[in-house]
Amino acid sequence: MDFVSIRIITGDIARLVEFYEQATGVPATWSNTDFAELKTPSATLAIGSTRTVPLFAPGSSHPADNRSVIIEFLVDDVDRVHQDLTGFVTDFVNEPTTMPWGNRSLLFRDPDGNLVNFFTPVTAAAVEKFAR
Repeated sequence: MDFVSIRIITGDIARLVEFYEQATGVPATWSNTDFAELKTPSATLAIGSTRTVPLFAPGSSHPADNRSVIIEFLVDDVDRVHQDLTGFVTDFVNEPTTMPWGNRSLLFRDPDGNLVNFFTPVTAAAVEKFAR
């Protein structure tokens, strides 16, 4: 088994795809007007419109209703990225903070309220864990 993707369901796919393209610098690949993907070397962020939900099971997902999942991206320099996002991101949850497990993390919310973590490993153990 290989974990390859996480999908966000949204009521405004164009807005959310544009947000993630700008925040990550990763261009989206659109399959159609209801589904796009931002592919990185290790995983894919899929974004689907609410019109895709009935294809799986009607009512099984609701947009802008997440309060339990954090979408995480490894970045080279979280403090620089924070500066780049200032003025673009409107809902920072916290400034870059070094966590006890060795990552320096920046938490913010996307336009649908999903929590996003951009992080950079800063301790030797964390750097080793994420060595590419």
